[in-house]
Amino acid sequence: MTSRIVVIPTRRAHSNHAEVARSIGVDIIAGRYAEGTRLPGDAEMIAMFGVSRPVLRESVKTLVAKGLLTTKARVGTVVRERAAWNMFDADVLAWHLDAGIDKRFLNDLAEIRLAVEPRAAELAAKQRSEEDVVELRRSMESMRREASDSVGFADADLALHVAVARASGNLFMRSIGHVIEAALRASFLLSAPVEPEDRDTVLLWHQKIVDAIEAGDAEAASEAMIYVIHNGMHRHEGTVIETAPADALPSADTGE
Repeated sequence: MTSRIVVIPTRRAHSNHAEVARSIGVDIIAGRYAEGTRLPGDAEMIAMFGVSRPVLRESVKTLVAKGLLTTKARVGTVVRERAAWNMFDADVLAWHLDAGIDKRFLNDLAEIRLAVEPRAAELAAKQRSEEDVVELRRSMESMRREASDSVGFADADLALHVAVARASGNLFMRSIGHVIEAALRASFLLSAPVEPEDRDTVLLWHQKIVDAIEAGDAEAASEAMIYVIHNGMHRHEGTVIETAPADALPSADTGE
């Protein structure tokens, strides 16, 4: 399979300071500003973005709050190490999709899913409502109806996983599901089961999740969820993904 950069554009910001924050954030995640790098001075950044000093400072404050930057007296504004980034921040996740996601991102996402989703499925089996079951069935029907490599299939897959989190009754699991929706959708698009056999397997095991939750079988629901996540990871392994060099990724501030 041909190597490719996987860039999944997300929403654009609606204010000057948010758009500047997004542009700098994408540049940091893409590696244009490496960890420990000091950003250009205020005057240069103001000229670069064509904004006022208050707008630039508000943008920097946003990035500091999200863990991407730190400001130090007599040093300036410095890019923080990746471990400090708030990966549960919706903007930070969206900027990863804008910059281009790699296998490290997908593996990290799968690991947090394995830590949360099987337990969510187990809880859902114990306390789902009839409305939850109806939503799960609806999502399953949509998956069967849509072409495997379509956006509609990925959206239906996402809706099913979000419905499981909702059915768990755990507010934290619901919140995690909503926060990582964009990343999950990207993951599902990349792991689309294009081969008929793969599609059959995906549909079978998603149906097992739904059936187990409906039947109140917590163990079976958890096991089916684990299989679904591992199966998605296996399909990712067949996709050759490269992150873009810093000078090859689309620049947020130029719109290229």
